[in-house]
Amino acid sequence: MLLRLIALLFALTLATPSFAARCGGDFNTFVAAMSAEAAAAGISQGVISQALGGVQQDMAVLNFDRRQRGTFNKSFEQYVSTRVGSGRINGGRAMMQRHAALLSRIERQFGVPPQILVAIWGLETDFGKGDMGRLPVFRVLATMAHDCRRTELFQAELLAALKIVQRGDLGLRDMIGAYAGEIGQTQFLPSSYIKYGVDFDGDGHVDLRHSVPDVLASTANLLHTSGFKSGAPYGEGTANFEAMREWNRATIYRKTIAYFADQLVGR
Repeated sequence: MLLRLIALLFALTLATPSFAARCGGDFNTFVAAMSAEAAAAGISQGVISQALGGVQQDMAVLNFDRRQRGTFNKSFEQYVSTRVGSGRINGGRAMMQRHAALLSRIERQFGVPPQILVAIWGLETDFGKGDMGRLPVFRVLATMAHDCRRTELFQAELLAALKIVQRGDLGLRDMIGAYAGEIGQTQFLPSSYIKYGVDFDGDGHVDLRHSVPDVLASTANLLHTSGFKSGAPYGEGTANFEAMREWNRATIYRKTIAYFADQLVGR
């Protein structure tokens, strides 16, 4: 996720205009400036006041972010042994059977095989049964946006999170996520939620917390949009392995996805 954030920051420096809110300084003044920025972007005053009214800076989030180092310092063998065990493999195979028809529909539309989607789903939140994060997204994103190290990145993520609520995809009480504001069963940043989210169950909303069809189709859409090709190999050194860089730039993580996917289909 840290590498994904770095890639997004680079893209934003090339393509995104400077935001009006100045990082650092008084936190409440910063939030007021972000509220004005959100209103200018078309977010309603009701959503702004509910999401940002009384929001507090979270130093635990900053401390966690600043000590993130060496996540992938292990060898592939060491790392994969902690992430892909027999229990998770068996759980993934059960999910492939339970959602076989859905996964087949998604593969026909987006060209991403079931085992890749289920592998990502399992690694991110143990198929939606594990930890999707317990932190209020707006508190996290306001805190990170106020910090001057990556303010443009997180100002953009904060506006995207407000858009998720504005669209009615998630209510405020469901805007709970991880330490960088990741949301849902495959841990989308809010900007990716807006860009790649798919309403695959047809209820009029993109719900990446509760709707398995939306979760899996949105994940497939991200990979498809990034160049993932149907029927082609996905191991290290392939074009599909490179297409998965949009999911995670770390080679060891993508190797783990590919390994897990192969285990799910008995390779």
